[in-house]
Amino acid sequence: MSDTQSRMVDWSNPGARTILISAGILGVSIILGGYLLGDGLLRARMADRSVTVRGLAEREVTADLATWTISYSARSSDLAAAQADIDRDTDAIRAFFGELGFEADALQPSGVNVSEYSDNMGETIYTVQQRLQLRTDDIARAQAAVARQFELVRRGVVLSEGSGMSYAFTGLNAIKPEMVAEATRDARTSADQFAEDSDTQVGGIRSATQGYFSIESRDGDAGGYGVADTPYKLVRVVTTIDFYLG
Repeated sequence: MSDTQSRMVDWSNPGARTILISAGILGVSIILGGYLLGDGLLRARMADRSVTVRGLAEREVTADLATWTISYSARSSDLAAAQADIDRDTDAIRAFFGELGFEADALQPSGVNVSEYSDNMGETIYTVQQRLQLRTDDIARAQAAVARQFELVRRGVVLSEGSGMSYAFTGLNAIKPEMVAEATRDARTSADQFAEDSDTQVGGIRSATQGYFSIESRDGDAGGYGVADTPYKLVRVVTTIDFYLG
């Protein structure tokens, strides 16, 4: 028998066919396993090559809700007299806001408190404190009211501690998607600069964390001592993104 004939497989022999097929499967498995192992090692090395950066987005907005809490009190040894003074002040306050064009239901009671103590002569003194709250989305009209608040003093209304105007922005959900996208682009810019400096390329996002949104006064610590709140706000969000590097 020639060498060629000796190397030929007898396909009529079931055992020979089984051995040959098993050998083929084993060979393919070894090749596939080697590829997967190499690809896994490559992915592991790529996972180790990443950069974590932060992206910032800021936007100036105008408040769309004004809330003015007006606190005032009256004191007397006669509880009925103190309450009568409170009623007079309440009428003066409502007239003030009515003259500025506010609807009557824009001003609502938000609390009342009655306290008493005895003076040095043993006489009981009553203090009645009441709070009214103005809530409006007419920011310009609210600012005009605050600018004229000393007219209340001229009408005999003495504002107590705890009075003040605050402004809020309630439209955050409408601008969230755009601001997150802007912060992501800002993070990508930082990653691109890092990649350029390290002679690499930026790949996809490995992980990302969206920070919380903050809404602060645009002009600093509003509401602090001697500083009135303003309707001009600064919305800010910071995202933390981990990019692959190739």
